[in-house]
Amino acid sequence: MGNILAIETSCDETSISVIKNGDTILSNIIYSQIKHHKKFGGVVPEIASRMHAEKIHSILDLALQEANLDLDNIQNIAVTYGPGLEGSLLVGLTMAKTISSVKKIPLIGVNHLVGHIYAHFLSKKHPPFPFVALIASGGHTQLIEVQNHTKIKLIGETRDDAAGEAFDKVAKFLNLGYPGGPIIEKKAKEGNSNAIKFPKALLKEGFEFSFSGLKTAVIQTCNKNKNLKVEDICASFQHTVAETLKIKAQQACTFTKSSDLVLAGGVFANQYIISYFKNQLEPNHINVHTIPPVLCTDNAAMIGAAAHYMIKHNIYPKLPLKSTPNLKI
Repeated sequence: MGNILAIETSCDETSISVIKNGDTILSNIIYSQIKHHKKFGGVVPEIASRMHAEKIHSILDLALQEANLDLDNIQNIAVTYGPGLEGSLLVGLTMAKTISSVKKIPLIGVNHLVGHIYAHFLSKKHPPFPFVALIASGGHTQLIEVQNHTKIKLIGETRDDAAGEAFDKVAKFLNLGYPGGPIIEKKAKEGNSNAIKFPKALLKEGFEFSFSGLKTAVIQTCNKNKNLKVEDICASFQHTVAETLKIKAQQACTFTKSSDLVLAGGVFANQYIISYFKNQLEPNHINVHTIPPVLCTDNAAMIGAAAHYMIKHNIYPKLPLKSTPNLKI
């Protein structure tokens, strides 16, 4: 199938990658906009799209240079078309469509969430089918049943805040800065995860999540007790998120009779949460599949990997391809 040029601009990372045969990363250039959004405490859509437009051409040059290829050596182009910020998605789509039209290279649109799952296929050792995928990021928290490359089914998601969003909001309340995930993880290393018992919103209906109540509980607890150590708050909050995610994921594995769990999305760059999952689930005969942190957060390599298998199994989104901010799995 040759080389795929993949483009990812769904939120605040401008990323372009070249993937060979679906599992070999020839390049994976990622430009993070964190420093531009930090002072606002979150991603500003207008700034994000403008930064993508400013950086995407140089990122393309770097990706091709690192892969030691030019566009004549590209057989397919893959691009994220949703979900995400509409303006950001549009920048990546415009570049992908332009290259496709000028160079006469086939173009395929990829669901960003499916891409997170396929980050696990960027190696010679793939998770075996069937498996359950838990996607946890700043914008999404979802449980997915993956029977094979053509049967991917959403079985549960958050009703309100995503897990990563809860990290950001708690960090903002504690005046720790943005993004909240890595900051809270660092603070938590010096804290006691059993110091504060925060409530877990374990909704009885299926495999749905809720994290807004946990965020509120953190705020109320801190307002009632001004003497709490920030490190203990972070450690206890982080542990509660890990526990909530683990319980629902384990229930999903039991329900689907799957012994393999794939962890995907930026929240699983958190080493404490990964260790918690492995320590809790592997003794119960559930294999926990993880990947390096750089592949957990948004990147174009995962989009290229997903595209490889979509092309192989003749899975194409409906045309015309357009930015779809609320795209479902």
